[in-house]
Amino acid sequence: MEKIIVEGGYKLNGKVAISGFKNAALPIIPASLLAGEKCVIENVPRIKDIYHISEIMSEIGADVDIKENGTIVIDTSKVSKIVAPYDLSRKIRASYYLLGAGLSRFKEVQVAYPGGCDIGTRPIDQHIKGFEALGAKVDIEHGVIKCRADKLIGNKIYLDVVSVGATINIMMAAVCAEGKTIIENAAKEPHIVDVANFLNSMGANIKGAGTDTIKIEGVEKLHGCTYSVIPDQIEAGTYMLAAALAGGDVTVTDVIPKHLEPIVAKLRETSVEVIEYDDSVRVISDGKLNAINVKTLPYPGFPTDLQQPMVAILSTAKGTSIVTESVYEARFKYVDELKRMGANIKVDGRVAIIEGVEKLSGARVRATDLRAGAALVIAGLAASGKTEIDDAFHIDRGYENIEQKLSSLGAKIYRVNE
Repeated sequence: MEKIIVEGGYKLNGKVAISGFKNAALPIIPASLLAGEKCVIENVPRIKDIYHISEIMSEIGADVDIKENGTIVIDTSKVSKIVAPYDLSRKIRASYYLLGAGLSRFKEVQVAYPGGCDIGTRPIDQHIKGFEALGAKVDIEHGVIKCRADKLIGNKIYLDVVSVGATINIMMAAVCAEGKTIIENAAKEPHIVDVANFLNSMGANIKGAGTDTIKIEGVEKLHGCTYSVIPDQIEAGTYMLAAALAGGDVTVTDVIPKHLEPIVAKLRETSVEVIEYDDSVRVISDGKLNAINVKTLPYPGFPTDLQQPMVAILSTAKGTSIVTESVYEARFKYVDELKRMGANIKVDGRVAIIEGVEKLSGARVRATDLRAGAALVIAGLAASGKTEIDDAFHIDRGYENIEQKLSSLGAKIYRVNE
């Protein structure tokens, strides 16, 4: 079992380049099935979730070539049906994107009920609602989701809750449906726009991505393309928060500052200086932070994926902070690990009340999920002594070369096999 060791007390200085957005790349890879040809996808992060979804693609017959420079070449011309392997599908939440792509291309698809981080109920009812509105029949039998349709016909679909996954899956299912599909109350996250742009690059006709109403005119077929994934706003936010707590002067490069506005706003509230440039942001901090209140919301609100790292930095902020998690009801499981490091946090349902302490202390802790792992790394950077983070594989699911990137900024962090 691998663990990450962090020795605290070192300020961060320098530049760190951000990788492609995991949450965009994960649906774009299955979406390449719609081309039935070769697609070249650039700026893909080299992380475990990408390798998992690529392995599933290979198992169903796609030719997948992952380059060292972050480019993936996928040829799906030999794929004749999609029956995703159970053991692989249950490892990763994004396996459900095979449903929309498979239903669109083959009118039939089978995928095991998806896995992913244990952060609360993550139903797929809105995905199913959308597929059925387009004319598909959906059954769940023995843990396997089965979708089939004689043909798909465009329809007006209102999502009862804002869902990124459902918005993307319905977009993929609708691109080759007969007529027009309208998705109302659609998610507006940057990766929704990125997936729509990728589909349009393959010949789809999608308008309105990034707003709450997306309109899709069905086309007869799609074709291969070359496309570059947008930068990862969550990775960028993680390094910004790390610099805020550890202190120092860090420039986060290769980003889209517009996507980082909720993070920038909250960091400024804590007294951190943030300077925005065309494709980078600079964070200057003395590590002395003020308490603030944060509520996670769908984009353009504060992202739920940065809730745990934010709680980590507020653990030493002066005063009382209140963090409300409005997206996932079980995303505070990691709090007990921060308490091991001396944090003073009380959780009541979806609300965490954080009394800032003077200093955290290194301890042996466990990453309970991907973003919780990132939070513990950040906490370890500012803690006295050594922090040992077990179950480091969670962190590898979403961060490319996290030890190398932090080390380049002056952190003392390394990995060991136990």
